[in-house]
Formats: sequence, C-alpha cells, structure tokens
Amino acid sequence: MPIFQYTALDANGKEVKDQIDALSNKEAISKIRNRGFFPTKVRAQGAAKKVKVKKTVVKQRRGAGGKVKIKMVCQFARQLSTLQDAGLAILRSLRILEDQQKKGTLKKVIGYVADDIEGGATLSEAMAKHPRCFDRLFVNMVAAGEVGGVLDIILSRLADFMEKAQRLKAKVKGAMVYPAVVMSAALLIVLGLMIFIVPTFASVLSEMTGGEGKLPTLTLTLMSISEWLIGRKGLNAGLVIITPFVIMSLFRMIRKFRRGRLILDTVYLYTPILKTIVYKTSVARWTRTLGTLISAGVPILEAINITRETAGNEVYANMLGKVHHAIRQGDTFANPLKQSKTVDSLVVNMVDVGEETGDIDKMLEKVANNFDEDANVLVESLMSMLEPVMILTLGILVGTIVLAMFLHMITMISAMM
Repeated sequence: MPIFQYTALDANGKEVKDQIDALSNKEAISKIRNRGFFPTKVRAQGAAKKVKVKKTVVKQRRGAGGKVKIKMVCQFARQLSTLQDAGLAILRSLRILEDQQKKGTLKKVIGYVADDIEGGATLSEAMAKHPRCFDRLFVNMVAAGEVGGVLDIILSRLADFMEKAQRLKAKVKGAMVYPAVVMSAALLIVLGLMIFIVPTFASVLSEMTGGEGKLPTLTLTLMSISEWLIGRKGLNAGLVIITPFVIMSLFRMIRKFRRGRLILDTVYLYTPILKTIVYKTSVARWTRTLGTLISAGVPILEAINITRETAGNEVYANMLGKVHHAIRQGDTFANPLKQSKTVDSLVVNMVDVGEETGDIDKMLEKVANNFDEDANVLVESLMSMLEPVMILTLGILVGTIVLAMFLHMITMISAMM
C-alpha cells in the first residue's frame, strides 16, 4: 500500500508531520481528518524524486514562456472543473484539454503540466513552474483544492473570480480608452487645420489688409501658433504629436519602480473624478482576491501575502503588509485596517463582523460585489458625462479657429453695411 507523507494542524493549531498508509490521495486526506488533524500538505512518499522529469522532456520545453490571455486561462479552469466534477482522473482530464486546445503557449503548458503529474508531481506543483500562465493566486487556490479534496469547486470559483475581475478591468479600461481616442482625433483635426488651412487664409488676409498689423488679436494669435507648428520643417508639430506618447512611456517607466508606483497610485486616489473609481475598483479587487483565497482554505497570513502581490495598487499593497504584520503580532484584521485610513468605515465594519461570526470570506465577497456595482455605475455615469463634454470641447476648439479666420472678414462686411 502506498505511503503518504503529510503536514497538518492539530486542534491547537500546532504543525504535525507524519506519514500514513492509503490507496489514494483522497483516502489519505480522509484518514488524516479522522485523526483530528487539518491537512495542509499531502504527497506520496518518493514523489519528489519522480518530479525530476527526463532531460529530453526539459529540452523540449521551448516556446512555452509566452504570456497566456486571462480569458484562455479562465476557460481552461472552467473546463478542468467540469471534467473533475465528472469524476475523471486529473491526468486524463489534462490530456483531453491538451488535445482540444489550438496550437499555442497554453497547449504546450498543459502538456508540460500533464508530464510533471505523470512524473509524480501534484497539480499545483506542476502549475507553479509556469508563472506566466498560472500566477501565485491560481497555484495556491489549486493547492488548497487538492488538500481539501474539492478541486472541482475551487477551479469553478477561480473561473468566476477571474471573469469578474476581467470584466471590471475591461470596463475601466474602456472608460479610459474612449476619451483618449476622441481627444487624439480632436488633436489631429486641430493640427490639420493649423498646418494646412490657417496658412492659406493667413496669406489671403495679409494681401487683403496689406499687412498683419490691421488684423484682430485672435487672428494674429492663431496665425502665430500656426507659424510655430510649421516652423523648423514641421518638427514642432511632430513634437506636439509625440508628447502624449512620451508622457505615457514616462508613466510606464515610473511604474516599474515600487516607489514610483506608490506615488502614482497615491496621486490617482486624490485626483478629482478619478479618485472614487480608483478607490472602488482597487478595494473590490483585493477584497475579492482575499475572500476567494480564505474561502478556499488558504491560511489567512498566506492569503494576505498573495493578495498583496496581486493588489494592483501599491497603496493597498502597503496596507495589506501592515495588516499581515499586525495579525502575526496577535491583532485582529479590522484594527490595523481601520488605522490605515485607506478604506471607509463600511469596509472596516464588514471585516469586523466577519471576524466575529467566522464568515470573513463571505463579508469580503459582499464588499467586493457592492464595490463592483458602484464602480460600474460610476464608470457608466462618467462615460455619459464625458461624451457631451468632449464634443463641446472639440466644437469650441474648431469654432475658435474658424472664428479667428473669418473675424476680419466679418468686421469688414459689418463696416461696409
């Protein structure tokens, strides 16, 4: 009979390491629980040696380092959950999914994961070798599902989590892309008028007046801007066009550094209009991540560490670091959360109630759902407000240019009448 080595927690929370005879991993987990322990890691004796895959297989693992779209990973998790719920062995499930996948990075990764499992590794251990496909959150959730014998439920929950997170991210990104596209079009239209149309009118007006000194101030200003843009063989116009791209590149460079991310995220949280959306989406993200991990059975300290790495906002990553330290010192979750002053009283009270009732995962999920809905409403409101504002701004710009070009003619016609 196979021997399984395990690590578990006793009734007092102390770690226990031992081994047990069982026919399968599930039977081993059941026997450990019958002893009154909560298993945290179970593996067949000698499995670690088998994980060392043949050198020929390792050499073939080229081209699997590319990034895989979250949508594809989500679909894979849901399909694997369905196969596990149907009672298929994990290895057979992976081989089926590998065959169904189109050629690409995910197909290769699934094949490599299946190879490692065939060599004796667990699913979470095999997935951990591909961080660009399965992040730490995914791997730890799968590990918790393996230990608890509820892998199908965990995978389904993971798919739901990723879909909601991706939907919210796409909503916010769409709200940012729309005004950027409209303003870019407005900039190109204005530049086109200033470079090609205004100089023609300027020469006509100069001939009509016999000199620029008799032209209105608005017209002269417009002509000066047009001359500046055309000057230096069009380099000034090129400078205006590339400036937004330079600013975007600068922001990306700043975000590569932790302190830079902290500064930018703090600025976003205090920027009018943006601050509420950034706050709602950031809190929704980390509360949903943490709630999902805790409900999967991941220990709270480990869950906070994973959430901190995937928070997406350095302000809340720092806050979670302080919460982690406080809990290790024996404090509650709610106290350091309140002291951080990064979330409102509603979040603090929900966490506090969750700790008292033992349903902190459910409370965090409720916070995430509420903030998701609030963020969706805010984004839709912002979109509906931005559209007329941008149209009005574009109209004013073009109208000002047209008025400046025809102002002298209008003045002359008025004087003749």
